[in-house]
Amino acid sequence: MRPRRTEQWSALGFVTPSVLGLGLFTLFPFGMAVVMSFFEWPMLGSRRFVGLENFRYLLGDDPDFLTALRNTFVFTGLYVPLNIVLALGLAFWINRSRWANLWRVLFFVPAVTPMVANAVIWKLLFQAMGGEPNLLADGRTALVSVVVMSVWQGFGYNMIVFSAAINEMSPSVLEAASIDGATGLRRLVSVQLPLISPALFFAATMTMINALQVFTQPYILTAGGPGNATETLVMNVYQAGFQSRDLGLAAAGAWLLFAIILGVTALQFLGQRRWVHYES
Repeated sequence: MRPRRTEQWSALGFVTPSVLGLGLFTLFPFGMAVVMSFFEWPMLGSRRFVGLENFRYLLGDDPDFLTALRNTFVFTGLYVPLNIVLALGLAFWINRSRWANLWRVLFFVPAVTPMVANAVIWKLLFQAMGGEPNLLADGRTALVSVVVMSVWQGFGYNMIVFSAAINEMSPSVLEAASIDGATGLRRLVSVQLPLISPALFFAATMTMINALQVFTQPYILTAGGPGNATETLVMNVYQAGFQSRDLGLAAAGAWLLFAIILGVTALQFLGQRRWVHYES
């Protein structure tokens, strides 16, 4: 009994730091965000319970939040398909190349380079040193410029995922498809894409979640400008909490973003039954 009891205490000792970290840095902030969203909660001063007023204000009376919501959806609608298509195309090309490993490393480098460093470099490229065109200063091109920089920085991860999935495709299935006359585009659409559909689903889901939470790229490139042409939901939450110092409003905005991400992810999981094919 004594050795077993010693093992139990040892296991408890190993688990305790992780449990404390989870409670202190995840569960406690999670609970506080729920509470704060129902209060007028300034950084300094008294707090006042306002119920659902913060949510009503954001969805009905705050034009900046609605603009940020629109910008986030536009960014996501452009970024996700461009990222997936570019990563998928390069993955198929690389897997036929003699220098596949070299190309994987080169294309993956932007994904592991710090986001801030990437954004600063692209900011210098887009600004044209005070000349024309200054793509970041034009409301018609600023958000598109943020999308371009984000795709360049982010497609490498999905490319690696797709490349691994392509390598795992069954040669016997591909050979049978060739015997049946499936070549070119027909082979890609009818055979290869269904075989890697789990990887496509994973990449699309994670890319969508990351796109809805975009912050660093527009913050470094444009600070949400010109005007608020590139302000996103996370930027709106940041400004409400740390510039306007209204933590209750920021918490409400964060919960609305969480609800959007949860809803979009749920729809993706429901829709996967129609096009994702898992090996039994």
